[in-house]
Amino acid sequence: MSFEITGKLVARYNIVQRTETFKTREFVIEKSEDIGGRVITNYIKFQCVQDKTAIPDRFNIGDEVKVMFNIKGTKWTKDGKENYITNLDAWRMEHVKLGEQPVAGDNSYEFTSDNTPTDNVDDLPF
Repeated sequence: MSFEITGKLVARYNIVQRTETFKTREFVIEKSEDIGGRVITNYIKFQCVQDKTAIPDRFNIGDEVKVMFNIKGTKWTKDGKENYITNLDAWRMEHVKLGEQPVAGDNSYEFTSDNTPTDNVDDLPF
């Protein structure tokens, strides 16, 4: 299942090589909402893995972005105690211009396995 959220990019961290074949990168967006006249600000940390770790490079701190992500969870047992971790795995980001709906294609980026951006143009004739 896929989710999306729009907010301001406020942090972008370095790539971490977890094992010889696995790397991750984290970034944070700020999302403010007016709830009953009170502004609540949340900071949401996302993780990119493998070939998606280059996604945040196309954006500047302070940019309004739309993040598409999946929720993933892991369970493990240590010393007889069950532990859980939840990750928000980002797989796509787009620029968002204030006052406009996100426009896929012009400012969105997806990446191939060699970290080269692909355009999102649908070349189907129908």
